[in-house]
Amino acid sequence: MQGRFAPQVSIVVPAFNEATRLPQSLRLLGDYFGRTSLLFEVLIVVEHSTDGTLELAKEAASEQANFQVIDNRVQRGKGYAIRCGMREARGALVFYMDADLSVPLEEIDRFLAYFEANPDAEVLLGSRQHPESRIERRQGLLRQTMGKAFNRVLRSLSLLPFRDTQCGFKAFRREAAREIFALQTIDGFAFDVEVLLLAQSLGYSVRELPVRWLNSPESKVHIVRDSLRMLADAFTVQRRVARILRRRQTAKA
Repeated sequence: MQGRFAPQVSIVVPAFNEATRLPQSLRLLGDYFGRTSLLFEVLIVVEHSTDGTLELAKEAASEQANFQVIDNRVQRGKGYAIRCGMREARGALVFYMDADLSVPLEEIDRFLAYFEANPDAEVLLGSRQHPESRIERRQGLLRQTMGKAFNRVLRSLSLLPFRDTQCGFKAFRREAAREIFALQTIDGFAFDVEVLLLAQSLGYSVRELPVRWLNSPESKVHIVRDSLRMLADAFTVQRRVARILRRRQTAKA
């Protein structure tokens, strides 16, 4: 890390069996921050993998002083991996993004500029459904349909008003990240819903921003199985968040 100074920006990247994509993504991250004057850190959270992902991540970290590898030693899910990284992040602004960089790194600039221009904004969501988003490589029709249906269900249940909860590109001011991820519990893909419900329930200002997006054909999401699992979690997550907040209020009393 850059001496004793806290980074301005933290990037959390979860990785599970990402030997094919991760080295290139980490090179791009190094190149991106090498062109800026930002103090930064990149936290690579590796779940137990069988393809050498951990070794590749450690090799990249040995060449980049601002890269850190978190070895989870288990494979519990994307939510768990991101939670581990977000709790370790020290930046004033904290991002998490997918290892395939389906949202190109240049979008970091747009989010940083938005935070600077809007000091009241505390959580920013990349939204593929935003009318100004540029979808340059689309998902297959079934995956698009399942994703849109999932978000329609969330809105119809009055759980969340957002058009795209599952885009893997989100950013938080440090205080919001610390409070939200201290309470977040879901390990699987529905963790995004829990994160946004917690942000909303805790009173943080959440904004959706357009992004440039390129679908990765090597997605780890199983269309039907994981969509049904996320939907089942969505029906229980609101009650879970309510219980977490009640226990928190009781502990403060």
